[in-house]
Amino acid sequence: MGKGDHAMKKAAAKKAAPAGKKPMTKSQLVSLLAEKVGITKKQVTDLLGELAEVGYKEAKKGFTVPGFGKLVLVKRKARKGRNPATGEIINIPAKMVVKFRIAKACKDAILGEK
Repeated sequence: MGKGDHAMKKAAAKKAAPAGKKPMTKSQLVSLLAEKVGITKKQVTDLLGELAEVGYKEAKKGFTVPGFGKLVLVKRKARKGRNPATGEIINIPAKMVVKFRIAKACKDAILGEK
């Protein structure tokens, strides 16, 4: 298989991907919200920025975005791991991680109720 064959397969794969399968971009989200709510794109961008800033500051206490979910801090215990290159067993220290817990309403809206 030559270089040209690879390029042709890659181009065919791009064409075969169904339209609308890409995630929404920030600018698309801003445009959609501005249109639906009836405010300017600048106002929507400012609102999203402020929402993110408040979320970062409040995450230590738990920050809920109604209808979407909650940012929480979780303590991970120390554990043993394995170096994939050498197979050597290593100690992984305990640490704090940020997680986003999806709200039940969000799960039900996307996946449908059970």
